[in-house]
Amino acid sequence: MIKSLLIANRGEIACRIIRTARRLGVRTVAVYSDADRHALHVRMADEAVHIGPSPVRESYLLGDRIIEAARTTGAEAIHPGYGFLSENAAFAQGVIDAGLVWVGPNPSSITAMGLKDAAKALMQAAGVPTTPGYLGEDQAPDRLKAEADAIGYPVLIKAVAGGGGKGMRKVDAAEDFLDALISCQREAASSFGNTDVLLEKWVTNPRHIEVQVFGDRHGNVVHLFERDCSLQRRHQKVIEEAPAPGMDEATRASICDAAVRAAKAVDYVGAGTIEFIADGSEGLRADRIWFMEMNTRLQVEHPVTEEITGQDLVEWQLRVASGEPLPKTQDELSIRGWAMEARLYAEDPAKGFLPSIGTLERFDIGPCYRTDTGVEQGAEISPFYDPMIAKLIAWGPDRDAARLRLADTLAQTAIWPLKTNAGFLVKALHHPAFAEARLDTGLIAREGDALLPDAAPSDAALADAAGAVAAPGPLAGFRLNAPVAPAGRFLLDGAEVTVALRPAAPAEPAPVRLIAEAGQVWRLSPFRARGVGSGEASDGAILSPMPGRIIAVAVSEGETVTKGQKLLTVEAMKMEHSLVAPFDGTVAELRASEGGQVSEGLLLARIEKAEAA
Repeated sequence: MIKSLLIANRGEIACRIIRTARRLGVRTVAVYSDADRHALHVRMADEAVHIGPSPVRESYLLGDRIIEAARTTGAEAIHPGYGFLSENAAFAQGVIDAGLVWVGPNPSSITAMGLKDAAKALMQAAGVPTTPGYLGEDQAPDRLKAEADAIGYPVLIKAVAGGGGKGMRKVDAAEDFLDALISCQREAASSFGNTDVLLEKWVTNPRHIEVQVFGDRHGNVVHLFERDCSLQRRHQKVIEEAPAPGMDEATRASICDAAVRAAKAVDYVGAGTIEFIADGSEGLRADRIWFMEMNTRLQVEHPVTEEITGQDLVEWQLRVASGEPLPKTQDELSIRGWAMEARLYAEDPAKGFLPSIGTLERFDIGPCYRTDTGVEQGAEISPFYDPMIAKLIAWGPDRDAARLRLADTLAQTAIWPLKTNAGFLVKALHHPAFAEARLDTGLIAREGDALLPDAAPSDAALADAAGAVAAPGPLAGFRLNAPVAPAGRFLLDGAEVTVALRPAAPAEPAPVRLIAEAGQVWRLSPFRARGVGSGEASDGAILSPMPGRIIAVAVSEGETVTKGQKLLTVEAMKMEHSLVAPFDGTVAELRASEGGQVSEGLLLARIEKAEAA
């Protein structure tokens, strides 16, 4: 077993790797950027090395600097975690060339599976079923458009070097193809440095099924069964579970055997995931499941596989990297119960899931079977990295038990002042379609507002909180001998509300009160009149929804625009946000320039309304 390990990552995955390494007696080295100077993974590790400024391109993506950190600290091996450099074949080779142990697959395997078009061709040769589409080298827009027309709409554009839902666009009609292609290529260039795409036929009732595989350097490859990751929003997984609901033994054997063949085709070593797309219109059937891609790393959702198999996959990684054979044979692996994982993000569902940035002044997770996190109370959620703050994992003897336990954990989770998707996840877990395992990747998009959490607390919760808040202000609507209850004016998250007051006053009133309900938290405070400043944005002002970078400006000052027309695009936390004209008019003012950094609430443009004819 290796004796010392550098973790080339951050956040919850770095903390998760450190926990296993510590149990095995392996010394750990963390790396960190300016923004992560006080992060949990830095304090958990035995040693930590500063590698650069906050942006990932100046820190976590600098392979040479990370390798040098391993050398100077005497680390024997490097574990890449997921994301960042985990699937970068050049970095893997650099680690090996430096005389260090790479905790991952051979660089040749990463290369073989790293480009989606080449990987699909390789899988076809290995007898693994693949979806119909276009894998050609000709990337001319006209050629891609012609191929999409021939495949038939809807069609999916995918960056060949993509992952994590980035560089993917569904196109429903021919007239939308070129705009979607440009957007996809721009995102792919930003995230992966490669604009090449492939095309796939869009499956009408798609389910996302993936199989965990593991190989060692002794020629052994096993699978650890399947996961279902069908509940997605914008191609990003939201809730994952294992095993897949509705999977019979014959279909399981077929898909898992195909996954092992795929891994063997590239001489795979270490942890990997073979991702499949299934047409679930008639249930899961072996002849309606096709290879999509391989992720040559540990997945975010690996805990659900660990919980149903009783195995520690990070321990497997470290043992395989040390030259040991796989800890278990295929016959020794079996499924026990059911596990579900929810990704808890610092984001605001009420504002289109925009990331929420700031200090975690309150960070209370409900009673949970397992929590994987890289933050704690008082930590900062910065704009530089993915806004996931925790993974909550529940286990039960069956699917319903795991589902209800996870929903209960999320309902009792209270985080403030940042907004989170906890309330959204509670609604998703209780939605009849999900509860009955009627799954497909479009469920969230179809349900839309039905899955959004409540916009305000219940009347009873408001009344209880109001009774505990000091100085509620003048009573409104109170008349002698009237049957109505008196009401007070308060601020709920800064917005004025009127609340019916209970007759009994609190003995020790508080200046503010946090209201926690079904995963959501609101702040109730006394009402105070606020003056209107001259700097307030007027109608037609286009404000930055969050801190980020301007990546595209589509208009110029003085230009005539129509309602809904794209004005500019802001990028933050690996997401693009297009800002559009609120009505027909003229760009009276433009303060945004491509490449510029902006803060939340900054005026970027102002649209002057067109005069009525």
